[in-house]
Amino acid sequence: MNQSTRSLSISLSLSINALKIGVEGTLGLLTGSLALTADAAHSVADLLASGVVLIWGRSAFDDANDSHPHGHNRFEPLSALFVGGVLVLLGLKLLYDAAHSILTGVSAEYSIWLVLGLLFALGDMYLCYWYTQYKNQELQLPSLRALAADSLNDLYTTGAALVGVLGMAVGYPIFDPIAGGIVSLLVIHQGVDISRENIQYLADSAPPASEQEAIKQQIREHSAVHGIHDFVAYYSGHMVEVEFHAEVDQDLTVVEAHDLESDLRQRVREVESVSDVHVHLDPAGLGEWKEADDSVTSPA
Repeated sequence: MNQSTRSLSISLSLSINALKIGVEGTLGLLTGSLALTADAAHSVADLLASGVVLIWGRSAFDDANDSHPHGHNRFEPLSALFVGGVLVLLGLKLLYDAAHSILTGVSAEYSIWLVLGLLFALGDMYLCYWYTQYKNQELQLPSLRALAADSLNDLYTTGAALVGVLGMAVGYPIFDPIAGGIVSLLVIHQGVDISRENIQYLADSAPPASEQEAIKQQIREHSAVHGIHDFVAYYSGHMVEVEFHAEVDQDLTVVEAHDLESDLRQRVREVESVSDVHVHLDPAGLGEWKEADDSVTSPA
């Protein structure tokens, strides 16, 4: 279900971007509008990125196998990272073109079709943003979050392009490359944000402290647990893996210890972001959990 919904969302993004490129690209080339051409070029990058996410990112749903024993979670942020990288490179190119046009002179010609084309593009991208956000409320996938953020970014860039075209209409053609430059800066900013988030997922970074505390609380609330120590939580792709030691009664049978371990794993996996849990049971009385607490709370 998740994979089919994800594929449908990305396919819609592909179709909408293709339509936007056709309208804006044609009008931009015919009139020489840098703002419109830049916005269309931005959508070309979106089209390529959406295709990569659709084809490559679907590997995140594959089961674990011999070559990927922890599953394929990292494919999801890896495909989102590609989206961010493409946006940064494209934004730099658009910024160069805008600066070059300002320095060498503006040659764009105003047409009412430019305004109509941009209004169409605004409605087009809002539909894509709304639908992707709506579907990702259930899935919570980085690649769809990246595409939704990029669709929202498209609304800003298309709005900036519209300001540039309206400037041309009232006799200020310099507004066109200025708007193109604003578009490029927005593209770069969005690409950096997307890249930073997904590098965190790929680098085995720790989740926020509040999320770690919520996981620890799930463990502490179990009646059989006297304390925990050696707790580690880290991202594996966009999901979290957890490792910890729990101190429990030392007279448990092997079967009772096995059942307790399974119960603890299930409790921790109830936290939405957690994908896998590794539990080590220690006999109560060692006090390692107290030593761990002291090392955290005591001043250096």
